[in-house]
Amino acid sequence: MLLLPLTLDFMQQALWMGLLVGTVCAVLSCLVVLKGWSLVGDAASHAVVPGIVLAWLMGIPMVIGALVSALSCLVGAGLIERHCRIRSDAVLGIAFTGFLALGMVLVAAVPSDVHFMHILLGNLLGIEGSTRFQLMVTGIVVLGTLMLKFSDLRLYCFDPQQASVMGVDTHRLQFLLTVLLTLATVMALQAVGVVLVIAMLVTPGSTAFLLTRRLAPMMAVAAVSTWLSVLAGIMISFYMDVETGAVIVLVQALLFLLSFLFAPGRGVVFQRMRVHRAIQSDREALRD
Repeated sequence: MLLLPLTLDFMQQALWMGLLVGTVCAVLSCLVVLKGWSLVGDAASHAVVPGIVLAWLMGIPMVIGALVSALSCLVGAGLIERHCRIRSDAVLGIAFTGFLALGMVLVAAVPSDVHFMHILLGNLLGIEGSTRFQLMVTGIVVLGTLMLKFSDLRLYCFDPQQASVMGVDTHRLQFLLTVLLTLATVMALQAVGVVLVIAMLVTPGSTAFLLTRRLAPMMAVAAVSTWLSVLAGIMISFYMDVETGAVIVLVQALLFLLSFLFAPGRGVVFQRMRVHRAIQSDREALRD
């Protein structure tokens, strides 16, 4: 009875799509966390809204509109930053909120039978066949690119100056990482929507960062935590009749909290225990 949801076709499809999207976001989230690009991911997730609406009006795949819109926001913010004295986080904040506002205006102004609220909240249980194909192709492209450029991206994330000295084109890697982040954002929109997509791109990597500092194991831990979150989220949402994407993100947040408290060597509990043992040891030394 407990595994009843996994016997239903639409739940099985949701599980496989959730695992695919979650894997891509988890692996990429490690690079996002190491580079401190959380705000970039947030900007990309909000900037896709006008592109999705315009793509529907033009009759082209929404993933293309979302990709163009997000890249326009990020590249435009980068160009503005180069020619003014305003900090990059402020420029990004202005850019993505402007794009989001434009998207909300378009959603309200365009008469349509399309339920654009799925953009905000996601619809993992209702992904259509053509969209599933787009997600699979996008996932293969992102994961394949990460595998091919893994060494350069690892060096760029940990030490960009050393990468530049070794002849690595850091500007090209930065643009590549921006494109991959945008593609992952567009994928995650199908599962959790604009409101929660940034959590998919930050939480798994943050959880793994507390457990290991090597990039390859970090990606593996992030992926496993996301698989657990997707499975638990789908099962809980089925029995409680709540939004699947929200539950997935909530489980991810719970896993991060557990890592924050109990991560071996780095968790708060272990640190408090280490301090307590040191104090006890000092007291015993003073007594002797």
